Order: sequence, then C-alpha cells, then structure tokens
Amino acid sequence: MIEPTTTPGHADETDAAPAGSTAAAPPAVSTPPTLWHNRPYMLLMTGKTVEVVGSGMATFAVPLLALALSGSLVVAGTIGAVAQVGALVATLPAGVVADRWDRRTIVVGCSILGLAAWGSLGVASLLGGITTLHLAIAAFLAAVARAVYEPAESAAIRHVVPTPQLGSAMAAVQGRSAVASLVASPLGGLLYAVSRVLPALAGAVGHLVALVCALGVRVRLGEPVKHKSEREPARRELVEGWRYVMSIPFLRASLGVFALINLTFNGLFAGLNLHLADLHTAPFRIGLIDGVSGAAMLVGSLAAGRLVARFPAGRLAVALLFVVVIGAFVIPVTGTYAGYLVGMGLAGLAVPAVNAGLIGYAAAITPGNLQGRMNSVLMLCTAGLTPLAPFLAGVLLSVSGPTWTFGIFAAGLAASWGIAASVRSLRRIGTPDTWADDAVVWPPPGEPVRG
Repeated sequence: MIEPTTTPGHADETDAAPAGSTAAAPPAVSTPPTLWHNRPYMLLMTGKTVEVVGSGMATFAVPLLALALSGSLVVAGTIGAVAQVGALVATLPAGVVADRWDRRTIVVGCSILGLAAWGSLGVASLLGGITTLHLAIAAFLAAVARAVYEPAESAAIRHVVPTPQLGSAMAAVQGRSAVASLVASPLGGLLYAVSRVLPALAGAVGHLVALVCALGVRVRLGEPVKHKSEREPARRELVEGWRYVMSIPFLRASLGVFALINLTFNGLFAGLNLHLADLHTAPFRIGLIDGVSGAAMLVGSLAAGRLVARFPAGRLAVALLFVVVIGAFVIPVTGTYAGYLVGMGLAGLAVPAVNAGLIGYAAAITPGNLQGRMNSVLMLCTAGLTPLAPFLAGVLLSVSGPTWTFGIFAAGLAASWGIAASVRSLRRIGTPDTWADDAVVWPPPGEPVRG
C-alpha cells in the first residue's frame, strides 16, 4: 500500500501543489495531525492498552497461583523469575527483529503467541488442572511475546509520531501503564477470587484485542523491509546496536543506573505482594496496592506532558527519582498496610514524568533504523537484573522478614538515585524543543553505513 505523503513522522514531506498553481507559489506545508487524530498511533495505543490491562491481570495472578499450587514462597518467587528470564532472553534479538522485519507483522505474531500462552492455562483448567511447570512455561512464553512486542511498538510509534509530539506521546504511554496498574491488579484479584484461571483468560482476551487493532493498521510502521540479499548479517546488526548505545554518554550511563533502580524497585514490589499473600491477605487487598500505585501514576501521567515540556528532562528526572526513594522508605518505616499504600502512591506519582522525558529523549535522538536495537539494548541492560527481584524478595522474606527485606530494597534504591544524580549526561538533557539539536548522525562521518 502506498503511503500518503503527509504520513506523520516525515516532517520534510509536503503536499503536492494544487492543479493550476504557478511555479512561484510556495509549497503547502503539511501540518501533522494531533495524536487523537493519528489513526495508526491510536490503533497501536488502543490495542496495547487493552493488552497491558489483560496481561496485567494474568501476571498479577501468577505468584498467587504459584503459591497456591506449591505452598512455597521460594517456588512462587522462582516462577516469577522464570517469567522475567523469558523477557530477558528475548529482549536483545527483539531489537534486531524490530529493525529487520515488518513491525506490524511482529506485533501480530506476538499477539498470537500471548493469546496462546495465557489461553492454554484456561484449556488446562478445563481438562483437569494447572501444574506449576505449565504455569512457568505459560508465563515464560507470555514474557517472550511482550519482550519482542515492545521494541517493535516503540519503534513504530516513533515512526508515526513527529518529533515535537514525542514528549506527549510518551506521556500517553505512561498513562497507559498507569491505567493498567490502576485496574489490572484489583480486577485480577477479583477474578482470582472467583476462579484461579479467570485472570489468565483476561490476558488471552487482551492479546486478542491487540491482534485485531494491529490488523487494522494500514500504513508502514518503519522503513521498507530490505531483501535478504541487501541485509547485513544479524550478528553485525546486533553489534551495531551495542556500538550505538555505548557511543552515547546518556544511553551508556543509563544501562547500569536503571538496572539498579529496576532491581530494587521491583524487588520491593514483589516482596510486598509475596508478604501479603503469605499472610493470606484477600486478593483484592493485594491488588489494591497496585491500584493505588496505578491511580497515582495516572495522575502523574496527566501532568507528565506539561512537566516535561516546561522543565529540563534530566534535572526533572533526578528530582522525581528522589520522590520515589522517599516512597520506598515509607514502606519499611511504617510497616502497615496503609503505609504500603502511601509509599507505592508516592512512587507512582513520580515515575511517569521520569519515563516520558528520558524515553522520549532517547527516541528523539536515535536514527529511525536503530530504534528497535536501541530499545532492546536498553531494555536488556536496564531489566537485566530484574529477574532476580522476585527470587531475592522470596529468599529475603524467608530469611529476614518483611521489615528488613523492604529496608534493604529501599536502601538500594537510594544508592541508585545517588548514582543517577551524579551522571552529567543525564542532568544536561533539556526540554523537548531542544532534543532535535542532539539528534545523532549514525554511523559517524567517515564510517561505512551498516544495518
């Protein structure tokens, strides 16, 4: 299908002059549609939003179901870690896939895989029961689908959204995550109370909606797919992605800093869920912690676009990450359910603007043919330690109890914030109107074009 010349994301294209116009007439400048009127963007967002909510319900129920099946905190934490290992294993090749293949096809394929993974648990339940092994395999495959889906979707959004709108687009993505956190876990808890398999079926339905929306996208979501004879070897493209990320000071520094932040924050979150499940807390009350965090993220995402537009993204991120640290310490200091709600709520308020600014900046400066690989390298490294989070949480809870467990993770988060605050390349990031000035030319002048 031939794209119209006014496709969003191609700011240098203009409409053809009307018939009968003189040669002296200035060309008509195309005005990109607003995000609400950007059909490809809205289809991608709608499908992914429903999928995130459905998968959130299913993912929320995994440790509860694992604990119910095994009776062991360590086994429940291990199954959670297995799912995150699935995401980790798929992340790096996912970037190469996103830059080599048609991104719409990737989104469709991942939706089908997620549908099959969560749907298989429903089938198993009807046929006689779910085993811990089956649960681990299903969670692993669903995580693989998500890991391959995300860089393809991120690169696709970068392709259909003009650079000046990227800050708002990424704030909307954060809002999507907030909505998912707001409704997925409480609903997952309610569904789990009715039947252990219902959250998994909700995950399958979410992937089905994402599949339908992806099939409705009728524009190209990236550069034309090269013929096999024109492609660089996959290994070389993979290395090129690493070279690119390591050549940009901000991206290079982000690898270690946000790996530590993700490990400590996810460990705190996993520890809360496992601790409450071990106390036989009602599933709805466990999900309510996610819900409060999601509500706070939703409020934060509504303000994220304005905050990122008004304040330099780097200094804003440092300030808001400190708010996350404060929220983390509220949890072990209070040691109460109300304190857990307050702590997660504070953290949730701060996260959207941090992500919108930093992710938007990374997308804005990265060439289109490297978007997928840039995303996958960052995801691999920043989430590289995350699979340890539920496992460490389960072990620490068994050995030292909840207060020390939460305190250790909060202290680790504070140390991570201190490292982030010391990174000059992060602090210097400005407002979105300056991001285009930092756009990277790749490969550097004098080097042959690859990938």
